[in-house]
Amino acid sequence: MVGRRIYITDFGLEIAEAAENIINQVYAINHKTLAYKGQLTGRLKISVVSTGKYVMPYFLADFMQQHSGIELMMDVTNKNKVVENLENNEVDFALVSILPTTLNTEKLDLLQNKLYLVGSTKTKFKKDIKIKEMLKDLPLIFREKGSGTRHAMEGFIERNNLSVLKKMELTSNEAVKQALLAGLGYSIMPLIGIRNELHNNELQIIQIKGLPIKTTWSLIWLKGKKHSPVSLSFLNHLKEEKAQIVQDKFSWYEQY
Repeated sequence: MVGRRIYITDFGLEIAEAAENIINQVYAINHKTLAYKGQLTGRLKISVVSTGKYVMPYFLADFMQQHSGIELMMDVTNKNKVVENLENNEVDFALVSILPTTLNTEKLDLLQNKLYLVGSTKTKFKKDIKIKEMLKDLPLIFREKGSGTRHAMEGFIERNNLSVLKKMELTSNEAVKQALLAGLGYSIMPLIGIRNELHNNELQIIQIKGLPIKTTWSLIWLKGKKHSPVSLSFLNHLKEEKAQIVQDKFSWYEQY
């Protein structure tokens, strides 16, 4: 320690490296033990766009319960980082709602993604209100650049030749949701992330022509990728079970 700053010494780095090696060896022993018993073992690495955290766990739950020897590593981040993880072959799969145009990928479609104009229930709107009329005084809240939700939202604004005079930018779906609950403005949001708020009558969907924007939640991987036994088993599981998972876990989704 120098002054109030802490520095890692060469000895400290050696200890950290040795500890990491020990942990990796423990993992290897556990995996070999389970493999000897005939159980599927290894790591499953998935990169998920931030709103996908409301989707991916439901497609993982049964598979992980059936295979206790699998270690799950799921990185939740924005679309740009997800694409980067996939491009660098750092993950087995990625969950996206907008397919990357810069990569040659294969995909398995899981669930439709619907984006609506959403706001607090404190304000009442006419059913036939025009979006251009609303946006004259409407504070519009955006996700950060690199977000798939923002990309879809900007596309809607451009297609409809809309002028946005006031806007805010927040860096997560949860931050946007809290801003809406506080009455700070409105946003185009994925339906999947606001189930409880709609049920509790805290947020409302504002019916606007041209909405919802519809995309698809897809599990993607690099074309030609050689899957590990774990990732191949998970892919086969999804192909067989995805329809049942959607029926069991997302039936509420079809009400909107």
